[in-house]
Amino acid sequence: MFENQTAIASSHSPHLRKPGSKSVSSDLGAGEPGNSVQEGYVFPLTVGEMKASNSPMHTTAIMPSPIFLWRFKVIWFLIWAFTCCKIGWDSVMRMSADLRDLFLYEAFLYYNPLLLVTMMVWLWGVCLWVFSQSTINYAKIFDLDSNHLTHREIWKCSIWMTVIVPTSMTAYLYLYSHGEVALAASQPVILYVAVALVLIFPFDIFYFSSRYFLLRTLWRIALPLQPISFPDFFLADILTSMAKVFSDLERSVCRMVHRQVATIAWFEADSVCGSHSVAIPLVLVIPYIWRLLQCLRQYKDTKEKPTLFNGGHMFIVASGFFQVLSTHSTHFIGT
Repeated sequence: MFENQTAIASSHSPHLRKPGSKSVSSDLGAGEPGNSVQEGYVFPLTVGEMKASNSPMHTTAIMPSPIFLWRFKVIWFLIWAFTCCKIGWDSVMRMSADLRDLFLYEAFLYYNPLLLVTMMVWLWGVCLWVFSQSTINYAKIFDLDSNHLTHREIWKCSIWMTVIVPTSMTAYLYLYSHGEVALAASQPVILYVAVALVLIFPFDIFYFSSRYFLLRTLWRIALPLQPISFPDFFLADILTSMAKVFSDLERSVCRMVHRQVATIAWFEADSVCGSHSVAIPLVLVIPYIWRLLQCLRQYKDTKEKPTLFNGGHMFIVASGFFQVLSTHSTHFIGT
């Protein structure tokens, strides 16, 4: 009377079928020839393998030790320095003796300003390191925000400058000594343009807040229409000590504009970019005029007489430069 429940369950099983008959119901390709019992049991196993393969793999990143990284960087730096020195020396030795001195003077003129600025950045990082070791709150003294650069970041910038500037100089020497005058002349131009673009780059990379702070401070120095802050005074005082940088920078930019790079046209008496150019004292006097205006503004705000004495000192120095400018002297500071 009662049917075998096991037989009923077996007849409706998707994996089992009676010999010589079709399966009653199957979700695994029912009605397709060759779907045997063994094939039916392969599918769950395959699904399990797929699930296992899709599961995320947890791996631990292996990082080299800081000492190994430091040694690796030092080795690469020494290799780079040796390569630059070797290429530069061989390039200079290829030139004739009568042209060698003039060419080295010109190459030094183009790259000396940026090399001096690089040294200044290195020393500024040393100062910040000393401040941090002495627990001096220099961020408050210099009116810096919380995103100011530390000595490590300053040194990182100086390392890049140390690598890029001599590399460009080496390329300049190599290309000129091998007859590629046009390519050699483009090297300092590309370097100066790249430095200017990095400073004014409007996107939030390359320490955007620090670059904006530097440019804003320079703008406040050029137009002291607001109360003088300590960063304004400090940076303006540094600019008055960069006479050699500004004199070489003026002649370098002048020769780039007049397309006199990698030539000796500047050596002619009537050249506008020679050492006798009247623009040199004009460039040198600008930082002293800025400091004079700062002193006058500070006296207006504080009524302190020492600021007038300091302004008198700046006025005397500026008057000396104007005297040189008026007499067209050929001997200037920094030439």
